[in-house]
Amino acid sequence: MNVLIIENEIYLAQSIASKLSDLNHNCDISSSTKEALKGTPYDVILLSTNISGQDIYPVIEAYKDAVVILMVSYVSNDTVSKPLAAGAKDYILKPFMIEELIRKIQHFQNHERLRRQNQTYERYLAHSFTSVKIDEDFDKTELPIMICSGYQKYADAFAFGYADHHRENLQFISLSSPKALHEIALFSNTNILYITDFQNLKKSDHKTFFELIEKKSCIISSTEHVENVPFRLIEIESESQLFDQGEILPIEEYVKYIMTNFQNRFPDTELSKKLGISRKSLWEKRKKYGIIKKK
Repeated sequence: MNVLIIENEIYLAQSIASKLSDLNHNCDISSSTKEALKGTPYDVILLSTNISGQDIYPVIEAYKDAVVILMVSYVSNDTVSKPLAAGAKDYILKPFMIEELIRKIQHFQNHERLRRQNQTYERYLAHSFTSVKIDEDFDKTELPIMICSGYQKYADAFAFGYADHHRENLQFISLSSPKALHEIALFSNTNILYITDFQNLKKSDHKTFFELIEKKSCIISSTEHVENVPFRLIEIESESQLFDQGEILPIEEYVKYIMTNFQNRFPDTELSKKLGISRKSLWEKRKKYGIIKKK
């Protein structure tokens, strides 16, 4: 990271710079706020609030996209409360241990990384679900609920849409995992549980599964029709909608769809022939996608 240290106590500034440089951070030192306002971009600003006769607020405004940490000699409205309200992120009280300052910097570094990562995920999901229309009043939707659709994206759009509407987090579990039932048993209702691949669960495990999710906030998806579900089930007939709304289904999604929905209707020899691949390739793709063929 690029760090700017604004401090008129040169020994302190140099000590901080030395420690941060040992951790591979690039550090610049400025003894005045005016000198700091030269347009150079920084990730972190370490700003002393007791530089006599100098205004710190132009620095906070200029670096509003950076992490501004105040270095204060005492806590008051002028040294802490007002600068924090103006956009500074945190403060540390002098004298301080350099390890504590480093901890604060690393905390905000991780926070910023996760923030940007989350923004990327949100943009990707919004783009991915552009062509999917879910006709559901999420305010009236009660969980648990089962979504059956041959096109997995419909269930995904429902789950993420529900979570976003209620400002809740999703916890994901695939029933293709051998540890899935154990993970579901340990789940508490702090988040919404999104469970996929119900079609891969053995019928002998259905009763145990329904008992495990009773009274839990769950959204379950299946690419096959499910009988005797003890709560609300929504079926989305997507087979005739795969290529509508101007969307071209990716080859991998098409192969996965065909394998999931037709593997019990055709033997592997015929199914692989229809897909134009070998039986070995069919087996490899089934393993890759975690698709279990019922016997």
